[in-house]
Amino acid sequence: MKVAIPVEDKSLQVNICVSFGRTPYFVIYDTDTQTVIYLNNTGIASQGGAGIKAAQAVVDSGAQAVIAARLGENASSVLSSAGIKAYQSVFGSAQKNLEAFQNGSLSLLTDIHPGFHNHGGQ
Repeated sequence: MKVAIPVEDKSLQVNICVSFGRTPYFVIYDTDTQTVIYLNNTGIASQGGAGIKAAQAVVDSGAQAVIAARLGENASSVLSSAGIKAYQSVFGSAQKNLEAFQNGSLSLLTDIHPGFHNHGGQ
């Protein structure tokens, strides 16, 4: 299974980026092969719709799950429509969150906010 995580830098040792739509990168981790790919978030510089573009990039990557601190309504809708489950991150690195995911200790992300429409993120 492929898991997508928004991160500030191309490393599993960095903390998860709190802004899904404005994250610079996504870690795409394959739990079956234990391989890591870093995906540039092309939505980061968008005037609007960054969450939608970021979510579509995750869908296009083939991810089946997302670990995030929060999601906006539009990003959540895109992910949900593609059958991608979103999990609530815990404080710490992407690596720590992957371990928690694989141990089954992350809960589904249910706190979806209305987004930061036309605010340039965060």
